[in-house]
Amino acid sequence: MPQPKPQNAARTIVGADLDTIQQRGYITFAAYEDFPPWSFEDAGQPRGVDIDIARLIAADLGVEARFKLVTASETLDADLRNWIWKGPLVGGRVANVFLHAPYDSDFACRIEQVTFTGQYHVEEVSIAYRKDAYPEEKPVAAYFRFDKVAVENDSIADFYLSSFPGGQLAANVNRYASAAQAMAGMARGETKAAMGPRSQLEFGLTDDMGIHSPPMPGFAKSKWTLGVAVHFSYKPLGYAVDDAILAGIQDGRIERIFRDYGLTFSPPELR
Repeated sequence: MPQPKPQNAARTIVGADLDTIQQRGYITFAAYEDFPPWSFEDAGQPRGVDIDIARLIAADLGVEARFKLVTASETLDADLRNWIWKGPLVGGRVANVFLHAPYDSDFACRIEQVTFTGQYHVEEVSIAYRKDAYPEEKPVAAYFRFDKVAVENDSIADFYLSSFPGGQLAANVNRYASAAQAMAGMARGETKAAMGPRSQLEFGLTDDMGIHSPPMPGFAKSKWTLGVAVHFSYKPLGYAVDDAILAGIQDGRIERIFRDYGLTFSPPELR
């Protein structure tokens, strides 16, 4: 369905085109706060895979990268409304680029104020496990009828395991405030395994842990592609960002960013 268009909004509110960004010398990125390994604050400075990819984009455009670390809303629709095409109700302005935007063709058609572009990684749900608990066979979801598993509260892994046929696993699901805390709980021996997006689990892996991505029966979408989002009015900016990311994939710079954080890089099919 068509979405409401911004009305009576000043240019400073609804963003800036590529020429304006290059003339003023900086580009603003919105990234989620407290979201390791993707975006987080370290010693007062933004760090993470998404942050480094943003700096790569800015370098290719010949401008400085500036960041807004923002709190995730209840829905992606609200995040895009607040930080790309309209602006938050209280305080702050839109950014030029929204990082870590999952791509879905149906969703992209519905949110017509936003252009989804710059796809750079395929994320998937995985299971991390303690090697001493599973010395021979790697665990799959059915194992958690008997074994404790850690998840981030209200995450897709939480929903999946809690709704596993007949609620058979619900009693063995230990919920934590974040994926990082779920991995820490497993390291302390509170669970034998942890389930969630592979990159977040990998960031907390130690030598005595393993990780794999088994088939997920009944999982509607266990893999998804990550990219960026820009305001639909600024097509040249979208093309420039997309070109910068594609170049970073092709010359290996983005793979090196993932490697620096100890992560597996899974590029989408090159266009």
